[in-house]
Amino acid sequence: MSNPSSKEMADVVARSWPETRADDELTLLWGFLDFLRATAVNKVAGLSRAEAAGTPFPASPEMNALGVLRHLTAVERWWLTIVGGGSDLPDLWGDTADHDHLFRLGKEHSPAEVVVLYQQEWRISREALAGLAADDPVRRAGEDRTVRWVLTHLIQETARHVGHLDVLREFADGEVGE
Repeated sequence: MSNPSSKEMADVVARSWPETRADDELTLLWGFLDFLRATAVNKVAGLSRAEAAGTPFPASPEMNALGVLRHLTAVERWWLTIVGGGSDLPDLWGDTADHDHLFRLGKEHSPAEVVVLYQQEWRISREALAGLAADDPVRRAGEDRTVRWVLTHLIQETARHVGHLDVLREFADGEVGE
């Protein structure tokens, strides 16, 4: 691994399994989501920008670890904040005809910066769903979903992309494991 400045790298975050005897469904859902979020961040922690921006898959030449985190940030904004919470914050998708645009990185996209934006979205998402129960309908007009559905969908989406991050991390520096 190269030795870039620590300002460029993301730090490892604390991670713990959800409570095995959670008192309620939302505690359990948020616990699994928090576990997966931390896992995603830790997959880029300690990588240089070059390592985190690496694109090792010939069949997916745009896919890189930082792009996956940017994608997860946009997914979180859309499903939890806009659909779930009914927020009028702008979505982060940009040009929806260009599915790979979040994977193309500018100079400002260091591991540390991308992680900070992802973590900021966690707070925004929690605030957007504050006070809602699992059975409550989402707040975005025209959506026929529950809070339970959007949280479970985001858990599924995050878990799928943590799998991508596992492989991208192994290609970047050989590190394996959860």
